[in-house]
Amino acid sequence: MKHLLRNLFFFSITLLLATPVFGQTTGKIIGIIADENTEKKLGNVHIFIENTKYTTRSDTLGRYSLSLPTGEYTVVAILDGYRQSIHHQVRVSSGNDHMLNIYLSPQESLKEVNLDEVVIGQNQNVRATDMITPLSVQKLTSQEIRSNPGGNFDVSKVVQSLPGVGLSNGLGERNDIIIRGGAPNENVYYLDGIEIPVLNHFQTQGSSGGAQGILNLAFIDELKLSSSAFDARYNDALSSTFVIRQREGNPSRLSGNLRVSMTESALTLEGPLSSNTTFLASARKSYTGALFKLIDLPIRPEYSDFQYKVSHRFNAKTTLSAIGIGALDNFNFAEPKNATPENQYILRSNPYIKQWTYTGGFILNREIENGYMNFVLSRNMFHTDIDKYEDQQKVEEKRTMQVASSEIENKFRFDISQFIGGWRLTGGVSLQQVSYSGDVFNRIRNAIYDKEGNLESPEQHIQFDSKISFWKYGIFAQGAKRFFDDKLLVSAG
Repeated sequence: MKHLLRNLFFFSITLLLATPVFGQTTGKIIGIIADENTEKKLGNVHIFIENTKYTTRSDTLGRYSLSLPTGEYTVVAILDGYRQSIHHQVRVSSGNDHMLNIYLSPQESLKEVNLDEVVIGQNQNVRATDMITPLSVQKLTSQEIRSNPGGNFDVSKVVQSLPGVGLSNGLGERNDIIIRGGAPNENVYYLDGIEIPVLNHFQTQGSSGGAQGILNLAFIDELKLSSSAFDARYNDALSSTFVIRQREGNPSRLSGNLRVSMTESALTLEGPLSSNTTFLASARKSYTGALFKLIDLPIRPEYSDFQYKVSHRFNAKTTLSAIGIGALDNFNFAEPKNATPENQYILRSNPYIKQWTYTGGFILNREIENGYMNFVLSRNMFHTDIDKYEDQQKVEEKRTMQVASSEIENKFRFDISQFIGGWRLTGGVSLQQVSYSGDVFNRIRNAIYDKEGNLESPEQHIQFDSKISFWKYGIFAQGAKRFFDDKLLVSAG
């Protein structure tokens, strides 16, 4: 009888869980359509699903919605005067709406336009180059990032598979991205117009690489990599610029996603806060320390991170966004059960590391005639604590090294982009306040005493404190125009 009741209980639970799954067989694709150059919202765009009857058009604010059975589709967007946009592998599920924002690039030549027939060819689904960055540009959509084999939900690892991108050790153990023989610290990263100096967990100070990426793929709309002829607005770039555009939260309903793996758990939530305000937020926690303890490794790395974006539309032309990203990393050690020479060496030769970082800011975007302008205010901080002890005995007498360093940057940038007489003109100003502080202690040699306790050689150590603060400012301008029936493009900045 007891076994029968138990089986009935589990059957009832299974039935309850299965009922909503079988009841929900449709999902939605929602998003906005905008001009790639001016960011103007485009109405009356024809959006349809390839090889199906599903079709719709965007409204005057560029918004569209498609209800579909669950599955994987190819989405096509067409508007007179613009290049068609094709997005493959768009997955529709019953749980959450799929956000797909589409940016159309204008046709360079409108001499031959046939509205009687639409032909879908085998063109690249997203045009990467534009008038400002016409060379060495690669673009990845959110669908391409998700479907990348071996990416493991890590943007930096997906980028490593692109042509011209190398690794520091050739094995891909760290996200140290090298572009055409450069260095990891020669790349700059921009998230919705805000520079992010720290993109990975366990990052080496002064570099941009690390063991695991921080960015949540659910936030990303598209990623654009430029390895030459950089846009003038992105300062301090030597090897490449990574421009990442995030999507906004679902404006129609609250939804979320929980992802659990062997090494980490991540929760993502999104939805409306009001009729004109949306949010997108996530938090992640790793348990690699517990996993490494289970397999008897001496290292105990653990990390946590968060990310958010809140967007408020004052009207059809003005949007204020608040974004933030942060991480907390701890690299600890513990005595393994199997004390092999290799484990003992790892245990005694490496320091304890604790890092925390954040980047946050506000972006005010205003649509103007044939263009747009941005006001960007941001702050980022990166703090590192390093401690090393003899034989990993965490007492002051055994301390051999201690480092505490902090980097703080406060930034403001204004930029404007506009089409005037066939010219695309961009310009703006930037201002940065940078502060650094570092406290360093390094014991080189312990004090030496004879058998009677007399001092034979004193302790030798290095200890110093350093602080520095300075301002950086800049002005930039760039222009581009096509000549001779679009056969020649001139871009200078």
